[in-house]
Amino acid sequence: MSKDLNSFYSDLENEMIKEGKFEYIEKGEGKTFILLHGLFGALSNFKAVTDFLAKTHRVLIPKLPIYELPLLKTNVGNLSEFLHEFIEHKGIEKASLLGNSLGGHVALVYANDHPDKVDMMVLSGSSGLYENAFGGSFPRREDKNFLREKIALTFYDPDMVTDELVDECHEAVNNRSKVIRILSIAKSAIRHNMRSVIPNYPMPFCLIWGKNDTITPPNVAEELQATLKDSTLYWIDKCGHAPMMERPEEFIQHLGDWLDKQA
Repeated sequence: MSKDLNSFYSDLENEMIKEGKFEYIEKGEGKTFILLHGLFGALSNFKAVTDFLAKTHRVLIPKLPIYELPLLKTNVGNLSEFLHEFIEHKGIEKASLLGNSLGGHVALVYANDHPDKVDMMVLSGSSGLYENAFGGSFPRREDKNFLREKIALTFYDPDMVTDELVDECHEAVNNRSKVIRILSIAKSAIRHNMRSVIPNYPMPFCLIWGKNDTITPPNVAEELQATLKDSTLYWIDKCGHAPMMERPEEFIQHLGDWLDKQA
């Protein structure tokens, strides 16, 4: 893990704001951008994006309660409802949403239910149409090498799979409560398909996709672009499911270009 990312983890511990059931990071001033992490994602995944956006925007990164919701409520719809409660808690009239993987799916559900509250959307490796989680099988809990191979499917560069990341995922899949919720969310994401409502979104979309994404493959981005009313698709070559982690410089370049066009 890089020195910068280690420092960012330390910053997170110091800067995490806790208000009732909400835990979040807040940086910068201006129009609000809310960043939404994925199922195995973390707030630290957005280090470069946070640093970039906070120069001109108010950036909020809420911790989604993937492991805290009651089991029967652990699904995409209730994560979207949690986002709505967070936005109401912060008194936000309108926000831009940026979501990766499951976070993109939550953003899609929220924007469909509350289109008047969202002015623009950025999706990267978003579920909602199709997702090949863990390559079609759940990791064997006792086998870190097997787990490392499955995590590597997230990235183009296998060096992105650090020991810290393997240990974090190993802890999650060896916790029975977390495993049940991970499976519940994954099944919910498949059931909660957004294909029928994709043409209805009025706001502009920025799609930033890894050319080598095997979890939400390139054809997912192409279908989104073809179906949305207003969308721009940017490709990042030699990149997997988490471009903001694997190729942060290219990600923020594309994001900046698109924001300039919107302005």
